[in-house]
Amino acid sequence: MSSRRILFLAPATSITRIFPQLKDAGFEVGLAENYKGALAFIAKSRPDIIFSRPSLSGYSVEELLAAAEADADFPSIVVFSDKGSASEAEKFLQMGAHDYWLEPLLFEKICAAIPEKGKKPKAVPPTTTLGGNKPAIPATEKGPTIIGSNRAMQRVMALARQVAPSKATVLISGESGTGKEMFSRYLHAHSDRGDNPFIAVNCAALPEHLLESELFGHEKGSFTGAISRKLGKFELAHTGTILLDEISEMDLALQAKLLRVLQEGELDRVGGTETIKVNVRVLATTNRQLEDWVKEGQFRQDLYFRLNVIPLKLPSLAERGDDVIELARFFIDMYTKEYSLPAAKLSAEAVSWLKTYDWPGNVRELQNLMERAVLLAGGNVIEPCHFLLDPDNWPLFEEDGVEECAATGTDSDSGSGDCSNFSGSVIPIHEMERILILKGLEQTSGNRTQAADLLGISVRTLRNKLNEYRSQGMDIP
Repeated sequence: MSSRRILFLAPATSITRIFPQLKDAGFEVGLAENYKGALAFIAKSRPDIIFSRPSLSGYSVEELLAAAEADADFPSIVVFSDKGSASEAEKFLQMGAHDYWLEPLLFEKICAAIPEKGKKPKAVPPTTTLGGNKPAIPATEKGPTIIGSNRAMQRVMALARQVAPSKATVLISGESGTGKEMFSRYLHAHSDRGDNPFIAVNCAALPEHLLESELFGHEKGSFTGAISRKLGKFELAHTGTILLDEISEMDLALQAKLLRVLQEGELDRVGGTETIKVNVRVLATTNRQLEDWVKEGQFRQDLYFRLNVIPLKLPSLAERGDDVIELARFFIDMYTKEYSLPAAKLSAEAVSWLKTYDWPGNVRELQNLMERAVLLAGGNVIEPCHFLLDPDNWPLFEEDGVEECAATGTDSDSGSGDCSNFSGSVIPIHEMERILILKGLEQTSGNRTQAADLLGISVRTLRNKLNEYRSQGMDIP
């Protein structure tokens, strides 16, 4: 371990807390606060990986990424920031950064990111998600754990297990929030490509010309803004798996180019003259009925047949019966641990409500609902009023920490179905409110309109709350 080297381009305060752990583990740690010092350390010690702030006095990480672009043996670069954004992450990843993290830096996460000798490092999922893409269920050593005992779900799982080891293309369909990406990660993890790259691309997130560059890459100067060569996602996924999320939203012209990659295993970068061979397993997801999309001329029939080798249709949460309660308890356990709260249970009334609700947002909606309920219950029994679906029926929190539950329509003397039995250790409502608002902004990448919609409040109310937090000295984006 003593030969492993790390370079940090950052203020010393960024690594003060973790430096003793790195030193005790036998790492050689370099610290530079400018580009010249970084190049000197790289030339002398050749670190295994570099962690860099986006900018320092007289330095920007773009300089380092440009140097890496010109040197195939340059160490991989992880950009980390104390105040990140989705747009900044996308920018640096497109310029060649290996990953983008938010502070604080964690010793375990750094260790996991350092590559074995002679290998490129694997990307480590960020501690804080910027785009609201937090997986519904955490990954295990063999990919994500899929929870569900319902017969329809078990049939899907049986088919997934059967086809996972193959290289066959799989088309995963289902309503939004049913776990299509989770299944794609499961298929990848249980294939012989499981130790190789898994690259996900949202086909609905980018216009046609940008999506083409994202998938197939481009050469320097091929269009305005193409300041350097960029490898496409198919090249980055070589020997691994690529997920084409929401494939139905891809433009018809681009579908033809995708078909060539699927049939021939080769591609051309935008503006390039060299044909590049790739070995990639393709998984695709859609929340549409692609057969109807084909009939309407919105999707190529030949591409549909090429993608639909193995069809995997996920049932909605409303079709999964008691899986709702199994999943709810899983999420409750996950969030009580995340927020260091006592173990919480569902009341009989809450269980009944969960079973009768129609779940238009499926598992994603259930997960968000359980996070909210865990925070508002504060370690006590979770009641229907903690779900807060209707702002007009939100419970009233008194100054002494006792809550009157208006959502259940019962009074506090009934002994059941209310939220009045709080202990004195309840998290203050203003703190819960602040946490929920900041989580909403985080999950929507700072989009206030979407965050207000997610929280069930008006944009004006959200704006007023943020102004209030700023006036209290809080650092609010």
